[in-house]
Amino acid sequence: MSTLTSKSALLLGASCVSTIAAVGSIFELSSGEPQLGSLATTIILAISLPLGGFLFYAAVKDAKENQQQ
Repeated sequence: MSTLTSKSALLLGASCVSTIAAVGSIFELSSGEPQLGSLATTIILAISLPLGGFLFYAAVKDAKENQQQ
């Protein structure tokens, strides 16, 4: 029985994209000269890091709910 639904797959994919944006922002900020500027890169990091965690949690929660059905 597969627990991966289209909803959980979408959430997991969005979580991956968000986490990649967060890691990229960290690398950009650590380089000293971010291409988008420090403020924009910091805003991207501040939004994408918790968003990635929330989307991952939502994907796991959705998969667990579908597993019990």
